[in-house]
Amino acid sequence: MGSILPASVVSVAFALIYCASAGASPHRDDKVYQAAAANRAGALDLLREIVDIDSGTGDVAGGARVEALLAGRLRALGADVRTEPAEAPGLPDNLVAVFHGTGRGKILIIGHIDTVFGPGTAAGRPFSIDRERGFGPGVGDEKGGVVNAITALKILHDLGFKNYATITLLLDDSEERGSPGSRKLITTLVKQHQVEFNMEPGDPPDALTVWRKGSAGIRIQVKGRAAHAGMAPQDGRNAAVELVHQLSALEGVFPHSGDGTTVNLTLLKAGERHNIIPDFAEATLNVRFRKPEDFDAVLAKVDAGAAVTLVPDTRVTVAQDPAYPPLIENSQIDALAARARAIYAEIGKTVESSGNGGASESALAMAEGTPALDGLGYVGGDFHTDHEWIDLNSVVPRLYLFTRLLMETGAKPP
Repeated sequence: MGSILPASVVSVAFALIYCASAGASPHRDDKVYQAAAANRAGALDLLREIVDIDSGTGDVAGGARVEALLAGRLRALGADVRTEPAEAPGLPDNLVAVFHGTGRGKILIIGHIDTVFGPGTAAGRPFSIDRERGFGPGVGDEKGGVVNAITALKILHDLGFKNYATITLLLDDSEERGSPGSRKLITTLVKQHQVEFNMEPGDPPDALTVWRKGSAGIRIQVKGRAAHAGMAPQDGRNAAVELVHQLSALEGVFPHSGDGTTVNLTLLKAGERHNIIPDFAEATLNVRFRKPEDFDAVLAKVDAGAAVTLVPDTRVTVAQDPAYPPLIENSQIDALAARARAIYAEIGKTVESSGNGGASESALAMAEGTPALDGLGYVGGDFHTDHEWIDLNSVVPRLYLFTRLLMETGAKPP
């Protein structure tokens, strides 16, 4: 019986074979590079337009405005554009644009138009540029990535490139909440394509995302008994106190940061009036994990704690809110990353492979067996904060990279 190669060796070999099969030239494609440089200003103008429209998850009107603006651009490029209704209430439609070519590759691009910011944010903090960085709500996560995709599609159109079977762009309405409005649609689309490219931002200084943690919420709910806080507090059973006990028992058990499992308290509520002993309290823990069994271990620990109460006559229940499974690096992902590295080398640049705790739709693609590569937007950082940014120096290189990646994959799909 022959010896078995380690998984890492198989992964590297697969990536090298894939890269070689792509036939990437060490010389840059001047037509694509010049087009990327020429479209930089237009890309930033489009980015300004959509960043300055509030489209936080659940902002139906704002999401519709962004999608209407982008739908017009996509139709002008020759795409068949349609809307798909949200699969959950209180969300805008999803937008699907399909380009038809004459080649072999069936490519799915996924970007999301929702942000984590509420109404009025764009007016108070519109798109701005300070030296080599662009700022604004959702500028990197993920409106910059959406613009990168649409501008790359514009370049293909302008160059008359048709060596692909189909390129489908899905603009997801609710990624920041785990895509409750588009799960079935994503599953359907990834099964129809040979590869999925995701427009999440690249990690600084310049990296593609080859692994992501899964994301899920664990809700700890406590039912107690209300009572007058001044006249008869002894008759109450304080749900808030019991919840504090539950959370204290978990503190220090799981790390709050790092590349492995992390558990963080993100929501906490109890009581409605200052003079009533609260009869209900709830906390939400955000759990990020590299493997499904890692999440199971956290849930088991929380469940075990719920059986032990400090405040008599209180009842603790535990519920979970799954969002995304983990994106686990494998030979297929490494092969796509190798192809991207070869393309980036054409312009004398190096792109690394990395991973992070931010979940995305790529995990759903890989769960269906469709190879995925993530982090193809502009390079940026401080996402989900009021100082989120993108590196403006990454606009032309990332636009070249993604355009060439579409061309290579369209002609020679995995």
